[in-house]
Amino acid sequence: MKRHVGLLALVASAVLAASAFADKAPAKPVTISGEVVDTGCYLGHAAKGEKHKECAAKCISGGMPIGLLTAKGKLYLLTPNHDNPDAYNKAKDMASSMVAVTGKVMERNGMSAIDVTDIKPAPVSTTK
Repeated sequence: MKRHVGLLALVASAVLAASAFADKAPAKPVTISGEVVDTGCYLGHAAKGEKHKECAAKCISGGMPIGLLTAKGKLYLLTPNHDNPDAYNKAKDMASSMVAVTGKVMERNGMSAIDVTDIKPAPVSTTK
């Protein structure tokens, strides 16, 4: 019986170690397209789009956190890359614009974020 308990403890330790290692694996950069929104106005009263551009720019310049709202309605918090915040700073001037953001996606306790390493205007669809 002691051998079974010891074996079970060993297996459990191996599973925990493997899952801890999997959690530490570096995320690969992805590119996600959407609209740059100020999170305060978007979360507070669903403000977005061209009609909200001036207000969003003012809120973002005042320090409001920046978000990326996808066409499917998923909101990502944008965060500056610690090694090079240039792309994140560029996002501050793109309020209400459709963009493609590249970076590592992070999730914790239901909140999704992108560590921004690149941002550019989203490609315009030319399909008829």
